[in-house]
Amino acid sequence: MILQDFIRTVPDTPKPGILFYDISPLLGNGQAFAQAVRQMYEAVLPLAPTKILAPEARGFLFAAPLACQLGIGLVPVRKPGKLPCACHTVAYDLEYGSNSLCMHTDALSPDDRVLVVDDVLATGGTLKAMLQLAGLCGASVVGSCFLLELDALGGRAVLGDLPLTVLLHV
Repeated sequence: MILQDFIRTVPDTPKPGILFYDISPLLGNGQAFAQAVRQMYEAVLPLAPTKILAPEARGFLFAAPLACQLGIGLVPVRKPGKLPCACHTVAYDLEYGSNSLCMHTDALSPDDRVLVVDDVLATGGTLKAMLQLAGLCGASVVGSCFLLELDALGGRAVLGDLPLTVLLHV
């Protein structure tokens, strides 16, 4: 099964000039979705993470089944006002705007080995914010995992030498 066949492009979304990579067809096909999660699992297992850090909303879709397969916890990273307890907040830029991400202050500890999981790696703004959030708790980031990378946008540079797993490149 070729996972790329389950990704469709939608021009001018969310604004003119942006080509949106829609993962809905992949999520809607049980075999393709299971294959993607299985490939992620096999790639990140050697990193021995203790927690997955994932942003809403599409990051949750891959992080939750991956955390279950790895037998580790999932730390949700959300937009401001969505988490009920004390939070760390980091502002970041996207390829089409800016935003902030929040994480509970007690979600990670210095003993945690964190794997960052999301659907698409573009400019690296969301990734950089998640790395900063993990750092605010003293946790070690051991790598990151994405379904899709938009190679031309250079987001992988944010990681430096940290391991990066990507299933599809465009």
